[in-house]
Amino acid sequence: MAHIDYYFTPLSPFAYLAGDGLEVIAAKHGATVAYKPVNAGRLMEAMGGLPVPKRHPSRQAYRLQELPRIARRAGLPINMHPAHWPTDQSRAAAAIIAAEDGVGDQGALARAIARACWAEEKNIADQDTVDAALVEAGFDPAAIDYDMGAARLEPNTDEAMEAGVFGFPFYIVNGEKFWGQDRLADLDDHLTDIA
Repeated sequence: MAHIDYYFTPLSPFAYLAGDGLEVIAAKHGATVAYKPVNAGRLMEAMGGLPVPKRHPSRQAYRLQELPRIARRAGLPINMHPAHWPTDQSRAAAAIIAAEDGVGDQGALARAIARACWAEEKNIADQDTVDAALVEAGFDPAAIDYDMGAARLEPNTDEAMEAGVFGFPFYIVNGEKFWGQDRLADLDDHLTDIA
């Protein structure tokens, strides 16, 4: 059975715009998925990336054109200037990590949190926002071990850097790397090839 390590941050618009593509592909191939939120700021700095405000103006302008195009193609709403972006993602990331041990849909949780930021004008740093996403994905918010989730965030980040992750979303299958929501078709093809 194939296994996909999925490295991401809930604050990535590109992770949001991947929609449920990862889950559809994993189900098609009977693959398992490990959801691994990371400390995006630390990873980007270590791997040579720049936060959006520090990028060249031409790259910033292109991003503002590209995201709506991707959103239209994906059929997903997007707010190009979310009221709560950037924000502290640590609580949301800890919830996604801890949800691995819970009863619910971890992929649906990751999508709900990203949607809260990029389409619903909600602050994913707020407990109420995270709790609503947990309930939507079938989890009991009271059963989420935030301390355990928070403790695994930095190890996830170290692991991602060791694996060569430098952007989001990032998918790895047995060392084969796929960067970006626009590489999901390549991931699908790869899983077909190794079946």
